[in-house]
Amino acid sequence: MTTTANATLEELERRANAHRDRPSYGHDALIACDRLVRIFTTDGVEVQALQGLDLLVKEGELMALVGASGSGKSTLMNILAGLDVPTAGAARVAGCDLLAMTGKDRLRYRREVVGFVWQQTARNLLPYLTAAQNVALPMQLAGSRRRKAERAERAEELLAMMDIAHCRDRRPHQLSGGQQQRVAIAVALANNPSVLLADEPTGELDSATGEQVFAAFRRANEELGTTIVIVTHDQAVATEVRRTVAIRDGRTSSEVLRRTEVDEEGRESLVAREYAMLDRAGRLQLPADYTKALGMEHRVALELEQDHIGVWPDDVEHQH
Repeated sequence: MTTTANATLEELERRANAHRDRPSYGHDALIACDRLVRIFTTDGVEVQALQGLDLLVKEGELMALVGASGSGKSTLMNILAGLDVPTAGAARVAGCDLLAMTGKDRLRYRREVVGFVWQQTARNLLPYLTAAQNVALPMQLAGSRRRKAERAERAEELLAMMDIAHCRDRRPHQLSGGQQQRVAIAVALANNPSVLLADEPTGELDSATGEQVFAAFRRANEELGTTIVIVTHDQAVATEVRRTVAIRDGRTSSEVLRRTEVDEEGRESLVAREYAMLDRAGRLQLPADYTKALGMEHRVALELEQDHIGVWPDDVEHQH
C-alpha cells in the first residue's frame, strides 16, 4: 500500500514539475493575448465583445486584423493600446502586463511602448501645430532627454521616411488626407515604440492614397523593425501583408499566411493558405460557408483518425 502511495506522490510531483518547467503561453511573442474577455454592460444588458480570444504576434511582424463590424477587433485594439482594460484573461505587450498596470504605468505605456494611428485623420494631429511640431510633441511629452535640436532632427528623419519631408512646415488643414495619415504614422513612431497599432488607417482614403499610406507602414516595419498591427476592411491592405488574422464573434477564427515560392525556373509567386484557428480551450470556428454547404447545425460528429480529425453532420452515416 505504501509503495503504491509513494508511486502516486512521485507521479504528482513529476507532473507538477513538468507544468512548472513548461514555457508559459506566448513567452516568446511580443504580443500575447490569452483567453481574453471583454464584457460591456449597457442598460443592464451584458454584451461580450471578446469571448476568450487568443492571439500571438512575434516581434517584427507586419500583420492585419480583419472582421465584420461588431466582431471585436476594435475592442482588441483599444485593449492593446492601453485605452481599455479586459474583463478577464491575460494580455502582455513587450513585457507589460495590461491587466496589472496602474494609471501611471498606463500613461507611460501609451507614450513609450505603443504608437497609435486612428482612422479619422483629424484625430491624430493637433491642428495648430506644423507637421514637424506634431512629430516632436510626443518626445517632449515623454520627457525625452533629447535636446530641442535633436527632437527636431528626429522629426525630420521620420517625415523623410514617410516621403513627406516637404510638408514639415504645413499645418494639418494644409495637408491632404494621405499626407495627414503619413504625418500621423511619424507621430506614432516618434518615441520608437515596440508596437505600432493602426485602426482602419486607410478607411477615409481612396485606393491610390491608401497604397501610399500602406507603403509608409511597410517602410517603418522594414527600416525600423517596428512590429505593426493594422485593423482593416481594405482587402488590398489585407492581401499585402504576410499574415492576416480574422476575428469573428469575439474570437480569432481563421488566419491566412502568405509566402513567396520560387519554381524550378526561378520565377517567384506568392502562395496564400488559410487556416482555422484552434484556441487554448480547444475551440475551432468552422467557416460558415463550409457548415452551410453540409447542413451542419448545433452539433457535429467527430472521429479521431491516425493523422486527422473527421467532422460530419450528426445525422450522416459514414464508413471507414
